[in-house]
This record gives sequence, structure tokens and C-alpha cells, in this order.
Amino acid sequence: MSDPARILLPLDEGLLELPDGPMLFIRPPAEIPQELAAREGFVCEQGFKPVAERLEARGFTVVPMAEGPFSGAIVELTRNRAENMANVARAVRMTPPDGPVLVSGNKTDGVDSLLKAVRKATDVSGVLSKSHGKVFWLSGEAPAVFTEWEAAAAPKRNPAGYLTAPGMFSPDKVDKGSEALVRYFDKSIKGAVADLGAGWGYLAEQVLAACGKIESLDLYEAEYAALEVAKVNVTDPRARFHWADVAGLGKPATPYQTVISNPPFHQSRAAEPSIGIGFIAAAARILKPSGQFLMVANRQLPYETALEAHFKHWEILEQDRAFKVIRARRPKSAR
Repeated sequence: MSDPARILLPLDEGLLELPDGPMLFIRPPAEIPQELAAREGFVCEQGFKPVAERLEARGFTVVPMAEGPFSGAIVELTRNRAENMANVARAVRMTPPDGPVLVSGNKTDGVDSLLKAVRKATDVSGVLSKSHGKVFWLSGEAPAVFTEWEAAAAPKRNPAGYLTAPGMFSPDKVDKGSEALVRYFDKSIKGAVADLGAGWGYLAEQVLAACGKIESLDLYEAEYAALEVAKVNVTDPRARFHWADVAGLGKPATPYQTVISNPPFHQSRAAEPSIGIGFIAAAARILKPSGQFLMVANRQLPYETALEAHFKHWEILEQDRAFKVIRARRPKSAR
């Protein structure tokens, strides 16, 4: 996890002063130092719903996508290089030449290589190291190459014809797990259906094409950018789109007959089975008593105990060295 206090280092050491006026923080962590909350007009651009909700609960102004201008900007790195380069370029574009842009990130998130790329493009005003990472800052006119950085991270059609972008799950191709799950989209899938962690919409598009008796399909996705391209990829009028934290879903007024999912298994670099376990619990909450849950997961992830806890019946439909496809029926929480 990145050190939230790292961003304050150049300020604490008197090397930089933040300007008056609105400031932008792109991809901030939930643990933003409270000192920044006191700034009037401070805006957080955070497209990941769970973090956005935590920031809003602390009183921050949060938007999924910001538009300038701002007096200055802060960029927290993600795990994707193209996304990071584009975010730096956007931050510089949305600030005046004398407005500082601070960039903070861990070594494991590629801060050293990004710093090298920025230095090749323009002048860097300062660099400080802390907590296995760096914070650096720059100002001035945006170099021409920054336009290329933004364009490289913009949504584009992948070889399968779907609109995707760097930073999303499997943007360059349909992942093998999702392809395996699609093979089990049959006539039992009908009525009201939900797709948990819908990503850029592959499973949703496929299930709507295969199952003509679906009446409605609700796509739930925590990443705003992925949901926005899903709206382009999934054009069936039965589809409805929800920017939402799946773990926070409550029991709906009208429960679903089927839930499908290829749950994410990490937010950091290490596998986090708790995310998929949360998806299993959410599926059980939103299903009818007679409903079914179809999911695919990496074979090594320990979901069996959670399935046993939340469903009366479950089975592995298919398994290879990489993935397992699971069908669970009759959620216990629905009784």
C-alpha cells in the first residue's frame, strides 16, 4: 500500500507551496491526509467506487472523472503504466504553467520508470523518497509527447471488437476464465439477471446474445471507466448499468433469478480471496430462493467454504489447471 503521507513531504520540508484555488487529486487513496480536506475546492477524481465512497464519508468532494481547470494537481500511481502516464499528462493539461503537479507512487507501481519518462519529456522540479517510493513534482507547459500519453490510454477496440482501455481487467483479449463461463449460458438463464463485476461487458454481451428469455440484465461494476465502455459494448436494451461496490449490495426489492460473475481476485499485486468471497455473499443476498449463481474463478482460490456457507447446493461444472466454473443454487440467505 502506498504511504498517504508521502505526498506531503515536499510541503513539510518547505520545498513547495500549494497554490490558492481548486486542487485536483487523481486516483487518491482513501487515507488522504486530512490536511488536504481543509482546502476549499479540493476535488478527488476516483473512479473506484469503494474508495470513492470512503472519501465521500470523510467529507471530500469526489467525482469519477474531472474536468479542469485547477490551480494544481496531485497524481497517485496505479499498477498500470499507460494509465499513470495518461494521468500525469491530464494533470499537467488541466493546470496552468505555474501550477504544480505532484506525483506519488511506490517502486512496485513503477514510479522510477515513470519519473525517468517524465524527465525525458520535461523538467522535473524536485524528487523525494519515502516508504519504498517517491514523490516528484513538475510545472510548466505540457510537452507535445503528453498528448501521445493521453491518446495511448484512451479506449480502443481490442482484437475481439470490444472497446477497452489500459488499467481495465484483460483489456487486450477476452480472458480464458470468462470464455469458459460463457459455455454454460443456457436456457436456465431467464427473467431478471445480474452480472457482478461486469468489467467492460463481455459476459453481459454474451449472456444477452445466448439467452433470449432474459427480461433484464443489471451490470454492477466498481470501476467507472470500465462501466462507461461497457455501455458501448453492450447495446441490448435489456441491459442496465450500475456504478456500485458489489460488496455493499443489499437485498433488492425484486430478487434475481440468475447471477453471473467473474470476480476480481486482487486490488494489489497479491491475491485477495476475500473479494471473491464478498461476491459470493452478495450473490446469495440478491437471488431468489430458487435462484442460481454461475461464476468462474482461478482454480487455487479457496471459495468452497464460502459457497457452502451461502448456498444449499453447489458444484464445479468444469475445472482445468487454471480455472474452475461453479454453479451454486438455492441461496441460504434467501430463506
